[in-house]
This record gives sequence, C-alpha cells and structure tokens, in this order.
Amino acid sequence: MVDQYAQTPVGAEPSMLPSIRWDEPPEGPVLVLLDQTRLPVEEAELVCTDVPALVRAIRTLAVRGAPLLGIAGAYGVALAARRGYDVEDAATQLAQARPTAVNLGYGVRRARDAYRSVAESGAGLEQAASAALAEARLLHREDAEASAQMAEFGLTLLDELLPGGGHRILTHCNTGALVSGGEGTAFAVALSAHRAGRLRRLWVDETRPLLQGARLTAYEAARNGMAYTLLTDNAAGSLFAAGEVDAVLIGADRIAADGSVANKVGSYPLAVLAKYHHVPFVVV
Repeated sequence: MVDQYAQTPVGAEPSMLPSIRWDEPPEGPVLVLLDQTRLPVEEAELVCTDVPALVRAIRTLAVRGAPLLGIAGAYGVALAARRGYDVEDAATQLAQARPTAVNLGYGVRRARDAYRSVAESGAGLEQAASAALAEARLLHREDAEASAQMAEFGLTLLDELLPGGGHRILTHCNTGALVSGGEGTAFAVALSAHRAGRLRRLWVDETRPLLQGARLTAYEAARNGMAYTLLTDNAAGSLFAAGEVDAVLIGADRIAADGSVANKVGSYPLAVLAKYHHVPFVVV
C-alpha cells in the first residue's frame, strides 16, 4: 500500500507528535509513525497500512532508534495479523528490514510468539491477532516505564556526581522520545535535570553522517524549552579543554555481557576525552 501522510507544520507548541501509535480508523487498523526523515522542517505522520510500508519506513530511517524499532516490529506483526496477512511472512520481512537492529528482531519475535501460542491452541486467528497486539502494547508500555526509571536513576546519579546543580551535559546522537516508547534514555536524564531546574546547558553534537543530533536532538531540546547549543562533532574537544562540560550522557545500541558498549560512531572519542579531562561519562 502506498504510504500516506498527515502533515502538521512545526509551530510554537511545546509538545510533539508521538513517535509511534496504533490506530483503528473505519478502514482498518494502521500503524502511525512520526516520519523522522522530515524533521525538523515539518512534522509528518506516516500511516502504514501493511508490513511492506513499515519495512520501507524502517529502511529509510523514517522510524529508527533501538527501542522504537522493537516496538515497531511488534506492532508490525500485529498489523499483519489484524489485517489477515501471513504473519510468518510478515515477521520474516520485518526481521530482515534491518538485520543489525537487535531490538527489531526481539519485538518481532515477541509478537509472533504470542500470535503462535494462541493460534496453535485452537482459539482462532482473531484471538491470536488480539494476542499479538496485546504483546506489542505490553512492549510499548515496558519501554516507557524503563525510560521513566532511567530518567529517575540518571538524575540521582548526576546529582551525586555533580553536587550543586547547574549541570552542563554533552550528549551524542539522538536518545529521546524519537527512539523510545517513553522519553528516551540519555536525553530523558537531561530532560529530568531541566525540569528540576538543574540543567545549565545541553551540548548537542551534530552526529555524522545523518545529523541525528543537529536534526533530531536539537529538535527535541527546542520542543522541551531546554537551553541547548549545537556543535560540530570535532569541536567537542575544545569544550572539554575549556572546562565547559560537566558530564557526558550517551545511549547504547548494545551492551555486551562484559560491560562493553556499542554505540553511534563518535562515542569512543568522547569517552577518551572525558577520561582525560576527568569528566563523568555515563551510558544510559
């Protein structure tokens, strides 16, 4: 099905459209995404009526970010089930849309397994489809709750590391509501500091090659009324040398069993700078 858009011009309103939502208009269930390729110029909702449309959205980065991809994958399975498509084929298409996205495969499997369990019990395909949707909604809620906990724990940690408030935080890539079912990971901590009146400045790396910082984190910071400054990636060292960074907060694409962190290109140089300048480096 051809992708459909509902457009909203970016104005002065403080809130932003949800990154992902399930909707059931009279024509049938759909998955609605905030198209991240159009930000920050305009807010446009991409309406996916079938799995191929969602696969295109994943491959073009209209929807992105580890946690959000997992949620999208689960909803994609539910969408196929509710519209009467082949669920196993849909699950395969979704998992292969971005093979390196571990969360995507995880979300797909959760919804597919919920569907299989009910279908194999003989309860009927309608009940199986409802089970897939319920599992997708559960994953969505779990991620939102995890986001809220990270924000709470992260702010407590910041206050312990940096007594006195007035935090100047440098962040990398995009880790807010655009990648999450809630308010994000590292960005959620900075947002909590802002709401508590303890954020002095958010330094936003532009982040190569797709400018996730310049396009998306800056957009989220502006939407929330945060004091932020955008900088080129290779300018961060000057900030550290000038004593302008109190802490670095980043997210993580994956954390290994030994504690090693894989994250957006550019994270490692920031870790080295932070170590050299004795600045706390926190992976949220």
